[in-house]
Amino acid sequence: MHRISIKPALLQTMQSTPRKNVKAGNIFLEFASNPFPESSALYIQMMQKSSGGAGRPKKKVYERLSDLDRAVDLQKKPSIILELKNIILKSKTHSILIRDLEKEVGFVQKWNYMAVIEKYPAIFHATKDGGGSGSPIMVKLTDKAQRVAAEEDDAKRLMEPILVRSLRKLLMMSMDCRIPLEKIELVKSELGLPKDFSDSLIPKYPEFFSLKDVDGRPYLHLESWDSSLAVTAREEKFQILAAAEAEKDKGVLDGGGCDKKTSRISKDGNFFGPFAFRLNFPAGFRPNTKFLEEVEKWQKMPFPSPYLNGRRFDPADPKARKRAVGVLHEILSLTMEKRMSSTQLDAFHAEYQLPSKLLLCLVKNHGIFYLTNKGVRSTVFLKEAYDGSNLIEKCPLLQFNEKFVSLGCRRDFNLNSSTASSQQFGL
Repeated sequence: MHRISIKPALLQTMQSTPRKNVKAGNIFLEFASNPFPESSALYIQMMQKSSGGAGRPKKKVYERLSDLDRAVDLQKKPSIILELKNIILKSKTHSILIRDLEKEVGFVQKWNYMAVIEKYPAIFHATKDGGGSGSPIMVKLTDKAQRVAAEEDDAKRLMEPILVRSLRKLLMMSMDCRIPLEKIELVKSELGLPKDFSDSLIPKYPEFFSLKDVDGRPYLHLESWDSSLAVTAREEKFQILAAAEAEKDKGVLDGGGCDKKTSRISKDGNFFGPFAFRLNFPAGFRPNTKFLEEVEKWQKMPFPSPYLNGRRFDPADPKARKRAVGVLHEILSLTMEKRMSSTQLDAFHAEYQLPSKLLLCLVKNHGIFYLTNKGVRSTVFLKEAYDGSNLIEKCPLLQFNEKFVSLGCRRDFNLNSSTASSQQFGL
């Protein structure tokens, strides 16, 4: 076999495929999926007093974070590479004909996949099926890519206990310890669940999960409560930091669990305490003293655990509103990449009693969350989980994905470097 270019096949397919007219109605569908164009700044309307005392509306810009916007862009080509790998490996011959690619990914996406095949010869090998000049072109993984792909099973085995734990925690946080199966399906990629998790994973753990119909809808039910899991990621980090501070003997922890030497509010709003969140405001954000005082008051305010039933609390209570922030923080913490689309989050409104104005809550807490409209849908990031464009902690499946995608590097790069990633994927 010898490598060939797929450009002739690309041209032939373009000439033979009838072009479809774009209907005017599609413009509205595009706007609905992405209401904020990439070039625009997301803003909220606020009332402020002018120097004359009269109230007038002013537009407050929601500042973009280029690093997290870039994290969305850097994921585009790797996601295509990984999906094409899955398409090839699920075939009995571990190959796919170029002409069949449209059946798998659709007419529009087909061109992106063909461009990736052409651009990354270290991963994908294109050759004539049968060797004749009129034979169709097929694509398979290179030998090196096949060897790395064989490691995916090990990554999935390491992921299974993590996935089981995440599902149990999600169910424990829900109002009735149950979630419609279709909503779990909606976020299975973000959680790292296999596509057939309801058949391959759930039946293996009858002591934890069960599938039951409620009013004609299948629900995933929690079978047993584990108090040791009712601890949030935020609380776990505080416990680790508190233990480290105690070991270093840099201060005596008082009854509230705060270090007397470091309990004063800092200029960036961060506070070391059992009810505090890690804040990371944009570089251009300059809080005044009054704002910092309000932040300190909010950071010190105790609030109910996200693992307590939300029906017990009045949504208008400030402590309940802070609890809602904690619920959002915990949901994002349970995802692989510590991010999720705003539409996916809002789908769980009833299960977790999320704020009625979810987007406003996310924007208001912009020191904790970042909402970006980059890509085809708005994405919510947990800011503390990222260092620039890079996710700080990666699960075994993400580590495997990075190793596979790195085969396309033109030279050795540090995958934790956003610069390397941008060079790698031509961004």
